[in-house]
Amino acid sequence: MSDITTPSDAKDANDAETLRRWRLMLGGNEADGIGVPLDKRAAAIDQCLAALYDSQPKERQRRGGLGGSSPSVARWLGDIRLFFPTSVVRVMQQDAMERLNLKQMLLEPEMLATVEPDVHLVADLLSLSGVMPAKTKATARVVVRKCVEDIERKLAEPMRSAVAGALNRSVRNRRPRHREIDWNRTIRANLKNYQPDYKTVVPETRIGYGRKRSALRDIVLCIDQSGSMATSVVYSGIFGAVLASMPAVKTQVVVFDTAVVDLSDKLDDPVEVLFGTQLGGGTDINRALTYCQSLMSRPEQTIFVLISDLIEGGVRENLMKRAASIISSGVSMITLLALSDDGAPMYDHENAADLAALGSPAFACTPDLFPDLIAAAIGRRPMAEWAAGHGISVSGGRP
Repeated sequence: MSDITTPSDAKDANDAETLRRWRLMLGGNEADGIGVPLDKRAAAIDQCLAALYDSQPKERQRRGGLGGSSPSVARWLGDIRLFFPTSVVRVMQQDAMERLNLKQMLLEPEMLATVEPDVHLVADLLSLSGVMPAKTKATARVVVRKCVEDIERKLAEPMRSAVAGALNRSVRNRRPRHREIDWNRTIRANLKNYQPDYKTVVPETRIGYGRKRSALRDIVLCIDQSGSMATSVVYSGIFGAVLASMPAVKTQVVVFDTAVVDLSDKLDDPVEVLFGTQLGGGTDINRALTYCQSLMSRPEQTIFVLISDLIEGGVRENLMKRAASIISSGVSMITLLALSDDGAPMYDHENAADLAALGSPAFACTPDLFPDLIAAAIGRRPMAEWAAGHGISVSGGRP
């Protein structure tokens, strides 16, 4: 009978687990009022949490307990990966960035190798790349590549499918030459003409695509490198590399702060694109738009994506004149306040409203929706209409 678990035993076990969780949450200080003892594993978890979150007030700030010891931090990073799921590890790493000055510690390759890569960590590494020793930068590239490959696996195929489908619809024609016929669509369109005696379909209607040998659309991504746009830079660089792998579109990626850098020649490797950026600094959007306009040799076939918080460091009137010139030339201009899962950052509402009046409403977009956004732009769908269809709030104008 001693081996039989009774309902009372189960209730006691559940109560004990609930108390243990409260003990770990509250930290075991005298004020928690629980006094629950912890086994060896729970005590180790408690130490991980205490190192990050337990502190004594000092000038109204809390201070963690890892100190400046890199070996100690490295062990802590390894411990949290052992005890917590990846999603929680990433949250704790981000908290450690803010509380423990972990950014400075990431300059040491031995410790960097123990972190869990995610888009926020990549953004932090890119911001530090200018001061990293060569050995550390080599380790950072490994970490960044792991994260980039993980994101690419999730987002590359949706982007290729969305863009290919939109291009197919936009250039379909009914009088293709023989080598341009899309036989799958042609057969489906002519099934009503099936001849059972001959076991064939009469292709009364032929469907094909023109201009197979040249790019059907030009896409220019213009990315603000200011600090608030860090995760947007990461996602933009990856999407730029994916688009560049598609021969049906010609893709160019330009990043800017007060200077403008064209990274289009690095698009065969998104990691090189990302390390070609320099996060932080001022912002001269007009200068970036001026350069990008020089790339637009086919305005009617060009999609221009400006990814920026629109906080202009130059003369805003010049920025608006340049944007008006780009839009009036026939370019489809899309203004994204962010391309990330973090929502829109602080942005210049007046500039957003003025761009909306010119025909380019501003809004934030999550990475999972970006492929559909580009497909909508290829199909010349109004961006405000597209945003409204996805429940996205448009700044500076009504959806």
